[in-house]
Amino acid sequence: MEQATETINAGPAAIRQVLLDAHALPEWNEAFQAIDGPHTADLGSQYALRVRPGFAGELHYTVVEPDRIQIIWQVPGFREVGTWTISPDSQVTHTFEQSGPLATVLRPAYRNIATIRLARLANRLRQLAHAA
Repeated sequence: MEQATETINAGPAAIRQVLLDAHALPEWNEAFQAIDGPHTADLGSQYALRVRPGFAGELHYTVVEPDRIQIIWQVPGFREVGTWTISPDSQVTHTFEQSGPLATVLRPAYRNIATIRLARLANRLRQLAHAA
């Protein structure tokens, strides 16, 4: 399991909103090419997913709480359980665990990815703030 924590310069509600905007995940998570499904992510929301280099799979929201969001995504040979915990002072902890034969092969490429994802999340929130 990999984990990283960062304080993000945005309120918890804004952070949560970005994490629950499944259709926009490909805009800040470069592993995702396209996501299709409901516009509102709730507990159990399921999405069709396409990841680089073109694998098809699915993504599910398995925990949707005010301070915690868990997303499971999988493609053939690869499954990831990712959790985002948001504190009242906007400290975000991202943990994930991967399994499957493809995950074993890709493990070296995923070193420090929790830190990178937090930086991309923070950047996405800055972009949205500037656009508003």
